[in-house]
Formats: sequence, C-alpha cells, structure tokens
Amino acid sequence: MNRPTSIRKKLVDLLDSNIVLLDGAMGTMIQTYDLQEKDYRGDKFSDWSMDLKGNNDLLSITQPKIVEDIHNLYLEAGANIIETNTFNSNAPSMADYGMEDLVHELNFSAAQIARKVVDDYKSQNEREIFVAGVLGPTNRTCSLSPDVEDPSFRNIHFDELVETFKEATSALLDGGADLVMIETIFDTLNAKAALFAIDLVAEERKIDIPIMISGTITDASGRTLSGQTTEAFWHSIRHAKPISVGLNCALGAAELRPFLQKLSQIADCYVSAHPNAGLPNQLLKI
Repeated sequence: MNRPTSIRKKLVDLLDSNIVLLDGAMGTMIQTYDLQEKDYRGDKFSDWSMDLKGNNDLLSITQPKIVEDIHNLYLEAGANIIETNTFNSNAPSMADYGMEDLVHELNFSAAQIARKVVDDYKSQNEREIFVAGVLGPTNRTCSLSPDVEDPSFRNIHFDELVETFKEATSALLDGGADLVMIETIFDTLNAKAALFAIDLVAEERKIDIPIMISGTITDASGRTLSGQTTEAFWHSIRHAKPISVGLNCALGAAELRPFLQKLSQIADCYVSAHPNAGLPNQLLKI
C-alpha cells in the first residue's frame, strides 16, 4: 500500500498554524449505549465460549455503526484527529477473551471505519482531518514482575510485544490510518517495543510512518507506573522523532498541567494533552 509522505507535511503545517484537537474517549461514549452481551457478540460470535461484554474493540466488527456514530460526533465537535477503536487490539489484551487471533481483523476493521467516516466528512467540509491508528499499552508490563516473590519473572517479553504491535501496525495502515499513535504508556519498555515494530513495518514497506506518543502519569509524584519521571520518559523515546509527545489519562487537567509544562520545556516536538475528565459523581442526581 503506497503511503503518501505528504501526510507528515500536512499534519506539521496544521500544527504550526492551529491548536489541533484530538478526539475524546471511546469507552465512555460506548457506555451510553447500554450494550448487553448479545450486542457485543453479534451474529459472528454468538456461540463464543467466553463472555464478551466489555470488549469494546470487538464492536468494530460486531457493531460498526456505533463506532462510526461516535467518530462522527467527535468530528462534529471539531476534532482534527480521529483515533481508531483499537486500544486493546493486541494479543495480550485479547487473550482475556480468547481472541488473540483477531488482532489483524480488529485493527483493520477499526481503521476502515475511521477512514470512511473521515473521508465522508471531508467530502462535505473543508477541514484537515487525520486518522490515528492507536496502539494501546496492553494489559501487561515488560519492565516489572507481577510476582512480588520473583522480581525476575515476566508475563510478557519484548519480542512478543514487537510481534503483536507489528501485526497491529500493518493492519492499521492497510485499513487507512494516516499515522500511528502509541498511547497511555505506563511502561516505556512496552512503548519501545511498539516503536521498534513501527520501524520494522516502515522499513519493510519503505514508507514514512508519522508517530504520536502519549504517556500516562499515574499520581502526583509525576512518574509512570514503571517509575520513570516525565523527563526520563521523554529521553527514553525521543530517538523515535515523534511528531508529538504528550500525556493522557490518570490525572485531570489541573493535576496534569505541571508535568505538561516540564515536557514542553524539554521536548523538541509538539506537545499533546489528553487529561482525564474525572470520575462520575455517583451521589449526583440528574
């Protein structure tokens, strides 16, 4: 698939002249549909042996219209970058549902949906919009042991992460993603596996793949879950020469601000902010 190098230039030109808006959360939007087990299963997975409710990425296959509608809502709200519904579309995360073999289909289907929505919208509106193929963090950490009695133990290894991220990246590009966004990084070694996988795909295809990177600070200490400071996180991934680096999830806007300020002072690329809107107030009556 021929990937035009003009994508990077168009995105950089836009970033140079405007505040570029990312879309918002997918999961909380999906919650508003009050989907049940049968909705997640659809016809294709009606006889699946495991519960599938909560597997939001699967909706790109079983309920594509819902994903499409959510993308459209963010476009109407002014988003310039639409993220694919692929936060958990990797082998470790899909193992919870026995769906490791669906990594390619999940990423390809999600990218196709986002591509169609964006192209349809652009045909009637004069606004530069991009599809970001999302590589999520997985549900395992490559740097830390899940067994407190065995610090050397790992339940995922670097090469395994590279393999699944490479498969996901290829599928995202084939489905129509303009760039790849590695997001919610709590373990930088996981992110390095994703970056290496993207490099492998770019080298095989002889294409330029623009990259956005977003880490997550887990508490007021300003560190990732694996213990890195914001500054250390940046220096660990700057070799990838991303178009942007930023922080998302975990902290709200006010709490995230000082760490974004630090990041903006040292990063030699654009900076993104994707703060958590906060937890719902269960005591509030509407």
